[in-house]
Amino acid sequence: MNNSAAKIKAVSLDELLGVSTAVPGKAGNEVVELPLSQLYPFRNHPFEVRDDEKMAELADSIRNSGVLVPGIVRPGEQGGYEIVAGHSRCRAAGLAGLSTMPAIIKDLTDAEATVIMVDSNIQREDLSYKEKAFAYKMKYEALKELGLSDSDGDKRLDQALAEQLGESRNKIQRYIRLTYLVPELLALVDARKLGFIAATDISYLTAAEQELLLQFINDGVVPTGAQALKLKEYSKDGKLNETVMELILKQEKTANQLVIKTKQLRDYFPEDYEVSQMADVIFMLLKQWKKERH
Repeated sequence: MNNSAAKIKAVSLDELLGVSTAVPGKAGNEVVELPLSQLYPFRNHPFEVRDDEKMAELADSIRNSGVLVPGIVRPGEQGGYEIVAGHSRCRAAGLAGLSTMPAIIKDLTDAEATVIMVDSNIQREDLSYKEKAFAYKMKYEALKELGLSDSDGDKRLDQALAEQLGESRNKIQRYIRLTYLVPELLALVDARKLGFIAATDISYLTAAEQELLLQFINDGVVPTGAQALKLKEYSKDGKLNETVMELILKQEKTANQLVIKTKQLRDYFPEDYEVSQMADVIFMLLKQWKKERH
């Protein structure tokens, strides 16, 4: 195979579905009913199968009309069938009381199966940062395994992948970087408690450094983008430790505060005024100023 990332589009879902099956007596595109008990999830499946409102609706639909779209599976090494596409349908079929579901059995390599698995799920609207991150990484590595290169050809592999997924190349790279975060930090990104850009810089820290940073975050000190970049730089130089980390976090925090020294205010107040009295007057004047502006 020509190692050209420009040929990324040649690895299409339709072509992969055309791979003949190795199961005796089963045509490559024949739909068969398989027992749910013989189906198991794709290895390292990055997409969550949630028992939420959408799942309940899908189960109701299957209960009334059956599974209308067959899943795609491949024979398992230890028996049974690994689900390539159709994890939610399999779960919903079980909730609907079915014991089987229709599926197409395919003899797929790990890379071919990964491309189908990602492509069949990636357009979901409710994907988390974690799901996208691991899905993008899995597809990127699968395409390289299929013979595509990120250094040869007319187009970088990550750029071609970005065009397929409707993302920018930089964003694809940032999503993949999230897979280097310790699970607790990645969970904070999903919970919108840690910024996406900051998290990508933090991903360059060692696991031990990330665990240390997590202690600061648990104490209420969440790094800004500027802080995360500094942490990354110090980590790269091998100079990041608890003391340096604390100084970086506190320095940035102080830099974002307005500090007025008491001696700067003395000329504007009577000598016997306490600091609290000065503050009362300042806030009273600020309220008046705000009122007049409106």
